[in-house]
Amino acid sequence: MSLGIVFLSEVFGTAMLTLLGCGVVANVALRGTKGNSGGFLMVTWGWGIAVFCGVFVAAKSGAHLNPAVTVGLLLNGKAEYAPGVAVDVASTLTYFAGEMLGAFLGAVVCWLAYKQHFDTEEAAASKLGVFSTGPAIRSTPWNLVTEIIGTFVLVFVILTLGGTPSGLGPLAVALLVVGIGVSLGGPTGYAINPARDLGPRIAHALLPIRGKGSSDWGYSWIPVVGPLVGGALGGIVARIAPIIITAAS
Repeated sequence: MSLGIVFLSEVFGTAMLTLLGCGVVANVALRGTKGNSGGFLMVTWGWGIAVFCGVFVAAKSGAHLNPAVTVGLLLNGKAEYAPGVAVDVASTLTYFAGEMLGAFLGAVVCWLAYKQHFDTEEAAASKLGVFSTGPAIRSTPWNLVTEIIGTFVLVFVILTLGGTPSGLGPLAVALLVVGIGVSLGGPTGYAINPARDLGPRIAHALLPIRGKGSSDWGYSWIPVVGPLVGGALGGIVARIAPIIITAAS
């Protein structure tokens, strides 16, 4: 498979992910929408469905949709990211680029869908919350720990599930994302994906959103570094866990 196909697959898949994911947040957070005040449970299920759709759209490239998943596969010792896509520097950077661009584009389309509601919403925090995550209690070390733990669970379980996106694979990953959200998402809003947070945050900074306020760049590194660390740990532990279990038995 060419890296061009990988790039486009990840762009379209990650764009679908952030369009639907940021879209459910907009529906809950912005004034006057049909889903206004739908609650965090509605958001977690919306993100789960967004992942489900994104995985199918990007199935050809293995549907990483997330640099933390790419890093996890890299450190897990996989020979291929997807059938016909060798693990090397060029392919890794291609996945990263596709994920970031897709996340940005999906957020832009979400803004277009909710343009009138962005214009009437007075709270700058609600507008930023559509695009990116923020902590319930701001504490750099503990917010970082939360993102590391949440992403570790994501990558470790995905690698434990194994296989390519087929059959129940997309549904299993979607339910996993919902599960992480309802159990571990409370402290930070669970980015668990550097592209999902950074791409839309850049869109927030660049788009002509009325009264949008700050893009909170002081916090922005946490939902990037935390998921990358968690993804790396998930890949490493998923690689050694079977060896430990086999040795113990």
